[in-house]
Formats: sequence, C-alpha cells, structure tokens
Amino acid sequence: MNASLISDRLERKTAEFLSRTHRLFIDGDWTDAESGQTITVINPATGRVLAEVQAGGPQDIDRAVRAARAAFDEGPWPRLQPSERARLMLKLADAVAGEKEQIAYLETLDNGMPFSSGTRAAGLAAAHLSYFAGWCGKVAGEMHNVSQADMHVYTVKEPVGVVGAITPWNFPFVMAVGKLSQALAAGCTIVLKPAELTPLSALKLAELVREVGFPAGVVNVVVGYGDSAGKALVEHEQVDKISFTGSTATGKWIVRAAAASLKRVTLELGGKSPTIIFPDADLTKAIPGAAMQVFANSGQVCVAGSRLFIHRKVFDEVTEGVAAFAKALRVAPGIDPQSQIGPLISQHQLDRVMGYIQSGVDEGARVVQGGAQVGKEGYFVQPTVVAQTRREMRIVREEIFGPVVAAIPIEDDDLDSIARHANDTQYGLAAYIWTRDVGRVHKLAGKIRAGSIQVNGGLALDPAVPFGGYKQSGWGREFGAQGIEAFLETKAVVIRL
Repeated sequence: MNASLISDRLERKTAEFLSRTHRLFIDGDWTDAESGQTITVINPATGRVLAEVQAGGPQDIDRAVRAARAAFDEGPWPRLQPSERARLMLKLADAVAGEKEQIAYLETLDNGMPFSSGTRAAGLAAAHLSYFAGWCGKVAGEMHNVSQADMHVYTVKEPVGVVGAITPWNFPFVMAVGKLSQALAAGCTIVLKPAELTPLSALKLAELVREVGFPAGVVNVVVGYGDSAGKALVEHEQVDKISFTGSTATGKWIVRAAAASLKRVTLELGGKSPTIIFPDADLTKAIPGAAMQVFANSGQVCVAGSRLFIHRKVFDEVTEGVAAFAKALRVAPGIDPQSQIGPLISQHQLDRVMGYIQSGVDEGARVVQGGAQVGKEGYFVQPTVVAQTRREMRIVREEIFGPVVAAIPIEDDDLDSIARHANDTQYGLAAYIWTRDVGRVHKLAGKIRAGSIQVNGGLALDPAVPFGGYKQSGWGREFGAQGIEAFLETKAVVIRL
C-alpha cells in the first residue's frame, strides 16, 4: 500500500474493524442474527475474503421494525423538537467528516472504488446530513381559503412513520446516508438494509449513530440477502414506506409486494442515459466529460451516459478522442494512488459486462477500444467504446452497469429527431448535452423525457437538487424539498367557527 494514501494508523484501524464480529444494529445495540448464518464479503480488487458479516433474516427484520415502530410511536423521537433532531444530525455529520478516511478506505476495499472517490463520497454524505438537518425546522403546512363560510382550514405535515430503506452496492455509504438524512429530517424512524455485497460502511454508519447518541430504535441496520431480509422488510405490515435504489426488475417486484398494505414507495431504478455532443461544443471538455459520464465508478452508475450520440460533423474526432481517453485511464485497485477506474463489484458482474460486449460483437458492433478483462486477479475490465451499433442491439437498449459506451452518429440538426433517439428507451433517469448554444439547450431539455438534464458537465448529485427518473427509471424524487416531501403525509384540519 502507498503511504501517501493509506497511513499505517488508518490501515491498523481498518484491520481492527474488519476483524470484529460484525453483528446487526437493532434498537440501539449490537445483536446476533437469529439464523447464525453469515455473509462472506469479497474484496473485488483481489477476489479474496475481506470479512464475514452476520446475515439477518425475517426474524431480525421483525425485531428491527418493531424497535423502529416503538421509537416512532412511543419513544423520545416524536417528542424531540426539530432543533434537537437537527442537532443530532449535525453531530452525525461531524462524526462522518471525522471518520472520512476510514469510510473511504472501507468503500475502496468493499466496493473497489478509488480511494479518492470514496473520500469524495464520504464528504458528500456529510453534506447530506448537514443540508437535511436544516430542513428539520422548515417542514410546514398551509392555511387554506375555502368556499364555505365560517370555516378555518389548515394542513399539517407529519412524518410517514417507519421507513424501510434498501440501498445498492455501487455507492454504499452516500446512498445509505442520503436516505437516512431525509427520513430523519422528516421525523421518521428507519430500518436500513444495505446491499449484501457491500455492507461494511453501513455498519460503520451504525457505529457512528450510536456514538453520537441517537435514541434507541430510531436507526436500525440489518445486513441480509435481498430474498430474505429485503423481502421481509418490504412485506412487513408495520413499515409505512419503502425507499429503494436498485434494479428496475426489483423495483417492479417491490411495487407488487407493497400493494398488499399500500405502503408508500419511492424507487430510484435503472437508466440508459444519452449523452449528446453537438459540433459547437468545447470538445476539450466534452470528450473527457462524456467519457467519465460512463466510465466513472467502472460504469456502475445508474446515470451513466452509455449511449453517446455524436453529431456527424465531429463523430470521428469525438469517437477517437473518447477511445484515446479510455485507453489512457489507469485501471487498478482503488488503493493504487494512480487508480482512475477500479474493479467491477463481483465475478457475476464481470461475466455480465463481458457478455454484453460479446453480444454487441455478435450482432455486428465494432469494438473501437477496450473490450477485454484486465489481469487475472480481481474483476477488472477495460473501459470500452463500441461503434457501428443499431438501436435493436442489446448493448444499446439494455442497462449494462459497466464501463461500456456505444458511439452513435446524429445525422441531422433536427431537435425533434434527436430527442426521439434520446427518448428511445424504457428509461428516463438522466441526459447529458454538450453545446455552446443556450437556445438549443433549453429547447432540447424540454423535449427529453428524463429526470435530470446536465449541460456541459453540470452535475445534479447534490442534496439540494431533486433526483429521480421518468418511465421505468423510478417513482418519486429524492433530495431537495421534494425528497423531504416523500417522507411526509399531509393532514387537513377543518374547523367550523
């Protein structure tokens, strides 16, 4: 390990954390899983065992939900003033900031992301807590002027109740903190079920929650498999809301399962986002920007710009530029100080991504750059650029969740035609536009059906900016005022004077 990245102190501290018995966090304390089963956590950069974590099941989920229910209905949480909730959240933000390096190191070992990416993610998590702490005292209802005489009518906003949060493996810590922050700011209690592939930073989060003094039962963390713990959480009758980030297929199952109790559901699902580059764009920024919009985090990003639409006037220049950029990226373990692209999360994901690349070749696509596995240890794949694709190819239509981009020429300047190509997908999570023409930006942004339009490198991943998708990219929005609203119910009070 390089001392400039991982100090001896941090390595010793993390080794001690990894060597522990990793239990479940329920009702303010660490507890053993009922089943006695464990989950083996693998380092994707090496393929070797990193830790063993106890696997929660339906009985553990039930205990956690009941603890959250009691904390919401009877405990001190509903009686805390908004300023007191904000104070606890700010203490947790400070604790996260203080442990930023260890959190980043755990993300690097567990997820594979470069250490620098893990550090930025931990910083963003602290920013989420700070931002949403500010919402604690700002949730308010309204007075209403009604048509009937002698009536006094107002609405109040109340927390939805117990939240079941299910988070993915691609950005484990910041996703968990994002859901936690919104739920706590709204006054809810929460049961967090992190992805079984990357549970370690969620357990670190639970440790910090306990240290800063959250009341018992307000935050619970149960690691477990999706078909056991996740299923039990979604189906539990005492859970009032599910907030899920993950695959569209799982999101559809959650909708069906949640129908039994009509619990509230927020879904942030898959994407097949278009990047559109016009000939007037600043190509010195557009080429690396478009490349990293799909290659960052090894392409394991729901908003990855994996369909690259390039105007015919600059198609060759941009395609060659993105290919050259891809070739120059350093693919290496996240603890390598020069690492820009880490491994995929698992052997299964590596096989899946390589299968998509092969399917593209079999259907007539041409690999311009990459397309091969890197090394024999870990789950690394080259950043890959393919061309000569057609809309019916799987590599163009389906979410790959890997560092693979399809370069597609735009043959005309008609914005309606370009928007039809961009919208030719079941998804609608994000879109990227590169141009200097402000009028074109506004016109095209209005035609593309996506929850986030990012122009010339603008990023929407900020706690103040609503995030979510159209079509099969999800239901509802996270973050910003809309994110808080998703964890609230509206009650009307009607009084005859």
